[in-house]
Amino acid sequence: MKRKNKVLSLFKHSTISYREKHSKISEGYIMNTIKFNDIDPGNPTKRVPTTLILDCSSSMFGNSIGALNAGVLTLKEEVEKDEQACLSVDLSVISFGGTVSIRHDFSSIEHFNPQPIQACGDTPMGQAIMMSLDNCEKRKSFYRENGIPIYRPWLFLITDGAPTDEWQTAAKRVRQGEVEKKFLFFAVGVAGANMDILTQIAPPERPPVLLNGLSFKEMFLWLRAYPKTPAARNVITEQAR
Repeated sequence: MKRKNKVLSLFKHSTISYREKHSKISEGYIMNTIKFNDIDPGNPTKRVPTTLILDCSSSMFGNSIGALNAGVLTLKEEVEKDEQACLSVDLSVISFGGTVSIRHDFSSIEHFNPQPIQACGDTPMGQAIMMSLDNCEKRKSFYRENGIPIYRPWLFLITDGAPTDEWQTAAKRVRQGEVEKKFLFFAVGVAGANMDILTQIAPPERPPVLLNGLSFKEMFLWLRAYPKTPAARNVITEQAR
């Protein structure tokens, strides 16, 4: 309670950010895109924009999609326990299964309330990566226009299959972006994932990893703890370009 009150006190005398919720129906599912029209001037913390790129194709149906949804909630809960992370982490979720959707646009953890994802359709992974990179660049421009410093953004791809669309262009963009230090890209394969293709997408210095079973909760706990490891500290704290 003390931690929560301390965090909320930072916002007490500041302008409250406004948001608009836009709902659209795609293939029978309601998807909410949250857009924030301005920022909280009372929070000068350097931001870490983080995007979860989640496979929700039909092969994820059943236990896999349930475990993935639970893992996302675990990430939210873990970030909320860390006062500094609450102020610095901005999260977005992009899913791909049949279509590619921004499930939740960038927001602070306070406003991050992801809805359960349902599995359906094929695997337009290339399009999802491209959309994620475009959205990341838009967010970086938004920060800079408002004088907010940022660390290198994180993009975190999770899939159990192989792309059913053209993915080579996305792979080239990922690797070039890594060289130019525009972001940090992580790829995680669930059982059944085409690790050969993921290896061609992920940067050579950060090859894809294969998840042990459906341990999404443990994976997101690792994601939450990774910035504090000595090996990660230098690259994560670099200024984004």
